[in-house]
Amino acid sequence: MFGELFEILAPTFLSAFAGWIWVRSGRAFDRKLLGDLIALVGAPCLVFSSLVSLEVSPRAMLEMGIYAVCAFAIFAAVGGLLLRMANLPANTLLAPIVFGNQGNMGVPLCLFAFGAEGQALALVFFAIAASLQFSVGLFIWSGTFDLMELVRNPVGIAALVAAMTIALDLPVPTFLTNTTGLLGGFAIPVMLMALGAAIAELKVTDLGLSLGLSVYRLALGLVIGFGLAHLLDLSGVARGVFIIQCAMPAAVFNFLFAQRFDRDPERVASLVVVSTLLTACALPLLLPFIL
Repeated sequence: MFGELFEILAPTFLSAFAGWIWVRSGRAFDRKLLGDLIALVGAPCLVFSSLVSLEVSPRAMLEMGIYAVCAFAIFAAVGGLLLRMANLPANTLLAPIVFGNQGNMGVPLCLFAFGAEGQALALVFFAIAASLQFSVGLFIWSGTFDLMELVRNPVGIAALVAAMTIALDLPVPTFLTNTTGLLGGFAIPVMLMALGAAIAELKVTDLGLSLGLSVYRLALGLVIGFGLAHLLDLSGVARGVFIIQCAMPAAVFNFLFAQRFDRDPERVASLVVVSTLLTACALPLLLPFIL
């Protein structure tokens, strides 16, 4: 079991560590440029090429999408209740509780744990997360809802096009799958290096609050993941992917939104760092139960 866990976790953490080393050694790391490349090119191409190239049924994709929406709804309801009881600002801390790092961290973990099928289902979950983050998430940060932000989300569009292609059994030209596969190939390693770079650059400013919310975020994710998996009678790869994606730490994108809307970015950055490190330490203990 130790060897299996090492094979799953080592590629993810070592790739992120490479990004950390890069930044800590004093080299420039343009996170905005790389973030745009991932969000606008790499991730959409990875989502499309992975879904249309694998034998993942439309029903399995639809079910994972519905389960993801249910999970995020519970995250929002329970997270909002906790913040209100603790008298903490929801417009600053609710989004980091709701939206986890399903892209940078979750997709690679599911790939190494469950193979190509796991990656495809994890990408469906990630596409739902990205779509909600750029619609409901923006509403949490700004107080206004812009439907066009959802329409302009490339990851969600790529997932929708792929789902329609599979559902209608449309032929996909080889040049298109080759091109999107090639462009999507850089997404996972760059996402992991960007995660490591973010950990190196972001600072911990409020350890007590950050640790408390991080423990809460991880515990809530595990309860939702295992609980819904049991209620929905999930099994096999779908069960493992769902639980892993629910357990992911606060997404780095939350810090970018906090900066954009001036919502205490230092506190959000601290939560992102601490929750990421906490999840990294907990995964070796949790994966045997998930697998």
